[in-house]
Amino acid sequence: MKKFPAVWLVVVVCAIGYAQTGSSQESAKQPLRLVLTISIPNVKGRLDHMDVDIKGKRLFVAGLENGTFEVVDLEAGKWVGSMPGFKKPQGALVVSEFNKLFLASGDDGMLRVFRTDTLELLDSIHLEPGPNRVVYEPKSKLVYVGYGGKDAGKDYGEVGIIDARNNKLVGDIRVVAHPSELVLDRAGTTLFVFISIANQLQVIDTNKRRIVSTWPVTSQRPGDAAIDESTSRLFIGTRAPANMIAMDSKSGKEVTHLPTPESMDGVYFDAARKRIYVSGGRDLPAGFVYVYQQLDADHYEIIGKIPTREGAGTSFWCPELNRYYVAAPATDKEDAAILVYEP
Repeated sequence: MKKFPAVWLVVVVCAIGYAQTGSSQESAKQPLRLVLTISIPNVKGRLDHMDVDIKGKRLFVAGLENGTFEVVDLEAGKWVGSMPGFKKPQGALVVSEFNKLFLASGDDGMLRVFRTDTLELLDSIHLEPGPNRVVYEPKSKLVYVGYGGKDAGKDYGEVGIIDARNNKLVGDIRVVAHPSELVLDRAGTTLFVFISIANQLQVIDTNKRRIVSTWPVTSQRPGDAAIDESTSRLFIGTRAPANMIAMDSKSGKEVTHLPTPESMDGVYFDAARKRIYVSGGRDLPAGFVYVYQQLDADHYEIIGKIPTREGAGTSFWCPELNRYYVAAPATDKEDAAILVYEP
């Protein structure tokens, strides 16, 4: 074997050390750091909406094409089981004060209620086809769920109102088409309903249970959204073109547009850091999370473009656990997984 002078060995070692340090420094500069990858075996197809059981430290994620909700133990960092029997599983909602888990199933029009701790089925609420997004208003103890539209063979959509105490449907509000996203304000008096197919946002007064405003969204197919009440701003992800729009939540005026990942499928606001996280990449060879820093109510800058995985579109931000979860579907080479990031 040819021997190299000692000086060359020193150069090589230093170069490797510099490269590793540089890589570490680049990673440290990113606003999100991957801390764990949790494999979800035997799940094929798209992964959709998620919610977290804070007390039990478990994540529930919809295996849309698998007909299951998958259960992940976040403390142990591992997949622990599947909840089968759903037709197009979509929205998931944990209501901790009643120890209830609401799971929406789009194709059979069901919203099923389980005990969060034991996963025992408590009730089944039959709506119409298309249940998707589910949100909870703790003051009134009401759950809101979007459904209807073309999924139900109708030219309008609906927001169902469910009493979380007894699991009863107590009313509904008609909207222009199937809701793609529901966002509640902190007071629980205003519900923002995003209608992707109509490129609109309808504003509901929850006390009067009626629409009080309808605002256009200039980019097409608004899907996911979040709110910052301290600046009265809504953050809206659109798909054509791929934009993150900041909108005045009181007037409906759009104040800025920024580019966002293609096939956007998750928008969240990190109130502590004044950041917006937008994930995208569904059905694409690469996924990304774009991170925006809020400078003031009307000004934002992109501070990170974090690569995720092929087809990884859906995400969920949990401020209580200080973790950002990205759902990555299975590929020919890898199992489905939850990618866990720390800001």
